[in-house]
Amino acid sequence: MKLLSIVVPCYNSQDYLHHCIDSLLTGGDAVEIIIVNDGSSDQTATIAEDYQARYPGIVRAIHQENGGHGEAVNTGIKNASGMYLKVVDSDDWVNGEAYEKIIQTLKQFSNMEEPVDMLISNYVYENNSKKNKKVVRYEKVLPEERVFQWKDTGHFRKGQYMLMHSVIYRTNLLRDCGLKLPKHTFYVDNLFVFIPLPYVKSMYYLNVDFYRYFIGREDQSVNEKNMCRHIDQQLKVNRMMLEAFLALKTNDEKLYKYMYNYLEIITIVSSAMLIRSGTKENLMKKRKLWEMIRNMDPKLYRKLRTGIMGQAMNLPGKSGRAISVMSYKISQKVIGFN
Repeated sequence: MKLLSIVVPCYNSQDYLHHCIDSLLTGGDAVEIIIVNDGSSDQTATIAEDYQARYPGIVRAIHQENGGHGEAVNTGIKNASGMYLKVVDSDDWVNGEAYEKIIQTLKQFSNMEEPVDMLISNYVYENNSKKNKKVVRYEKVLPEERVFQWKDTGHFRKGQYMLMHSVIYRTNLLRDCGLKLPKHTFYVDNLFVFIPLPYVKSMYYLNVDFYRYFIGREDQSVNEKNMCRHIDQQLKVNRMMLEAFLALKTNDEKLYKYMYNYLEIITIVSSAMLIRSGTKENLMKKRKLWEMIRNMDPKLYRKLRTGIMGQAMNLPGKSGRAISVMSYKISQKVIGFN
């Protein structure tokens, strides 16, 4: 069994795949790199096959019809042989020094009677348009370099929640929780992190800047114009997170609070994008989003709706919507909404 499986979902990734895979190869024989070519029409398949031929036993190339990012991750989880699993998008990369520490830590986990469920590390926003790169760290929130539980966690700031970039899950945990991401849907990385959380009993935090998250390309799904265009997919993910949260049965207050805050952030982002689009159709979708929450759980609706950002996203009239957008933009700067 490999120590770590790294799943690399790819769609028309020929321009940046080399950089990604070359950074991952420094993990050596302890790692398997699963390149999932999701129906690319460029040279992605050829590049993947070339890496598989040059690094047998380390790189695997899997080709499938286009199913979207989530289906590529599903394929990676299904085929993974590693004890732990990490998803690295094909336009991102990892830091070599931090990578070495990650591998050494996972080796320690492999010798434990009860291996750790989730390893957490930092991620860096690699935006070429900004001189100062933002790093998301969890110091003073998570205990460092020891096994801990939810009860040991501190207060997460709104912009400090754990994204796909910061987590490495135990592979069997992902399978045991029945994680299956929807096809042809953007923003499923939120589901990848969110849905397994109730199954996580033990965690470990390494304060290293491991994942380099490239951002700033106009064609990225997180670009605001693209988010407005793909808003129905954002709403689909929002609903699935809502359903998962309402199905949560736990007495763990820290876990509940963390998942609530994560759901709140995603709901605010959905609302802001619907307002930003400026169309009557999307303003109606925003109203229906909040009506859906109220119908599914009135108590949760009141809590979300009366929060500072919930109020800001539901101000009446044109001037109210302008204030809502301004509030969202300020939140992006202050608390780090992506």
